[in-house]
Amino acid sequence: MMCVAVTLGAAATAPAHAQSFTYNRPASRPKPPPAAQTGQMLVQATEVNYDYNNSRVAAVGSVQMYYNGTSVEADKVIYDQKTKRLHAEGNVRMTDADGKITYANLLDLSDDYRDGFVDSLRVDTADATRMAATRAERTEGNYTVFQNGVYTACAACKDDPKKPPLWQVKGARIIHDQTEKMMYFEDARVEFFGVPLAYMPYFSTPDPTVKRKTGFLMPGFSQNTNFGYGIETPFYWAIAPDYDLTLSPRYTTRQGLLMQGEFRQRLMDGAYSIRAYGINQQDRTAFGAGSVSDKDWRGGVESKGQFAINDKWTWGWDAVALSDYNFLYDYRLAMYRDPYQSFLNLQTEAVSQLYLTGVGKRSFFDARTIHYTSFSGNQRQVPIIHPVVDYNNVLQQNILGGEFSYKFNFTSLTRQEAAFNSISSGGCDPTADAAQVRASCLLRGIPGTYTRFSAEAQWRRSFTDELGQIFTPFASVRVDAVDVSVSNQTGVPAFLSTGDTQALRVMPTVGLEYRYPFINVQPWGSTVIEPIAQVIIRPNESFAGRLPNEDAQSMNFDTSNLFSVNKFSGYDRIEGGGRANVGVQATTQFDRGGSIKVLFGQSYQLFGMNSFAVADLTNTGVASGLQNPRSDYVASVSYAPNRTYQFSTRARIDEATGNINRFEAEGRASFDRWSVSMLYGNYAPQAELGYLTRREGLLGTGSIKLADNWVVTGGARWNLVDNKIDQYMVGAGYVDDCFILALNYVTSYSYVANLSTPPVLSHTVMFQIGLRTLGGTQAGTGSNGQVY
Repeated sequence: MMCVAVTLGAAATAPAHAQSFTYNRPASRPKPPPAAQTGQMLVQATEVNYDYNNSRVAAVGSVQMYYNGTSVEADKVIYDQKTKRLHAEGNVRMTDADGKITYANLLDLSDDYRDGFVDSLRVDTADATRMAATRAERTEGNYTVFQNGVYTACAACKDDPKKPPLWQVKGARIIHDQTEKMMYFEDARVEFFGVPLAYMPYFSTPDPTVKRKTGFLMPGFSQNTNFGYGIETPFYWAIAPDYDLTLSPRYTTRQGLLMQGEFRQRLMDGAYSIRAYGINQQDRTAFGAGSVSDKDWRGGVESKGQFAINDKWTWGWDAVALSDYNFLYDYRLAMYRDPYQSFLNLQTEAVSQLYLTGVGKRSFFDARTIHYTSFSGNQRQVPIIHPVVDYNNVLQQNILGGEFSYKFNFTSLTRQEAAFNSISSGGCDPTADAAQVRASCLLRGIPGTYTRFSAEAQWRRSFTDELGQIFTPFASVRVDAVDVSVSNQTGVPAFLSTGDTQALRVMPTVGLEYRYPFINVQPWGSTVIEPIAQVIIRPNESFAGRLPNEDAQSMNFDTSNLFSVNKFSGYDRIEGGGRANVGVQATTQFDRGGSIKVLFGQSYQLFGMNSFAVADLTNTGVASGLQNPRSDYVASVSYAPNRTYQFSTRARIDEATGNINRFEAEGRASFDRWSVSMLYGNYAPQAELGYLTRREGLLGTGSIKLADNWVVTGGARWNLVDNKIDQYMVGAGYVDDCFILALNYVTSYSYVANLSTPPVLSHTVMFQIGLRTLGGTQAGTGSNGQVY
């Protein structure tokens, strides 16, 4: 092997034997020597021949050449010092400074690689795209024209490299403009697995190195019974490196042109976006004559932003303003962003908020003001949150040998109109007498202004004696200051006094928790049985049931909150009176993997008033299983024999009758190619909350990996009471590094505030296709009707 340094621009004047030779073993992908960057062309070959008359240098046999950060490997390389042309032939491989590799049979270029041609070439780029052509011509260092070119972003098949890739684009000519960083395809065909499926006489796309480029994006298609067929052709404008604009006009056959635009900007400390919609409806009655959708002009504006003040503090906003609450739902604007969102819970509101968040080592702060835009038409019943502020902190140093923490909450809100729910088959009639209103209605939200400040300090410490018994004393004190102004609207006086009310609520608490773990070790594993007892002493809840309840309306008693000092979910209610919580927990760990955990317990009201037996505006707690002096039994069992299977059950059993008031069983399995989950739920009637009959159903989800990249997913809910499947989703998709294909069918429900009103069901079909580096598109169709 011979290594020769050739200085460009000067003829070789010394004989070959006078050159400096080194013998090295050839490398498969040699690293360019430093001299290759300094104007010298370094050549490594089996043989180097000089033609002094014609000023040519020919390298033959395993040639490796370096110049200006580019390496060329070939069977033979000839460099003409007069014309400054480089000619390579036989197993040519050229690697440029950007990592792009060109394979060819014949290569003829100028020594600066600006002009020339290549025959029978294949190009592999650093970002895993590939091109091939019968011939390519390069001019001015910027334009490369590929004759009979093929382009793909898919890797070659490992088992058969000659097999066509998943997708490729063939063109009579492919022009690559490196200055504009654009690729132009002429007489192009899109092929899948070698089969032509689409023809385009001309199209262009940014080259793979471009992350942002002005131009048209892939179109999208939609269909709905109310707005007809729609086609959406987005145009992306990369205005500057830090901001851009996307215009997405959607033409619909029944309603005309829906204009959409989104402006985005990234700043040094964050980013924000503004999105706007607007349409002058051709058929204003298409969504219902006399409805909120019955108007000429409809539209909306959305904005999002988030900025970092420093490494601990962040502030931002979400803002939504709509011409009417049905606009986003009617034109499926929110649904197309996330079709899976509607499988179990359709988005029922848009949120506008301004927030500030801070996170410390053991502290957290969050303040935000919120405005909800309801999609159900009950905007006057939706509160405006003036702000809600939360702060909690756990001191790093011990106090009296234990952990000390404190937290604050400030909430202020206003609602224009009372929000009632029906809890009887006859419906809710706020105009009836007070007794009938209380028997048939819940007051979910008060009309007027409600302000509350809460502060709580907590301390706890654990002791372990010589027998292994664990004693944990704890103490806390909470103070709530409430100011409420209730409007005198129909039906409201049946629940609470109207006008202005101020209240101060103080709840001191002391308690002791006792645990005594028994450990048994066997050859097959270990078992820990742990009796747990908790005694809590505190006064009665002040103003129980006589103050608004905005944030503590959810109440589900199970093993997860059996040993919670305050089992209410929010600040507006607080548990009072003496209480004892007892239970036993057993955990088994198997040496070969797997575990079983069982928890069983009950709660007792020892003295004082039982807060869960006091009905408030929303009847929270009265049907929870805690309303009696002796609570329902709660139990849970979880079993995981290995990483593949998981099983769990949760139950609440009536203490007096032994009937099951609430039962859930869930199983999950995950294998290499498929996974499945099944949830069974059985819930007794809760007339106090509006659930007049037993609810029972199955919810199943699953996915199957049919092949390496093919996945089929599905989910369904079977209402066992009505014996019908009332909600489901099915989908199939192909996903890999170069291609995305998905088809999904989703049912969506829209619920109104009154539980006795049937929900509205809509059907949506979504189709999505994406080609890496070329973009993607989606199509959707939907309809909606009444569920009976």
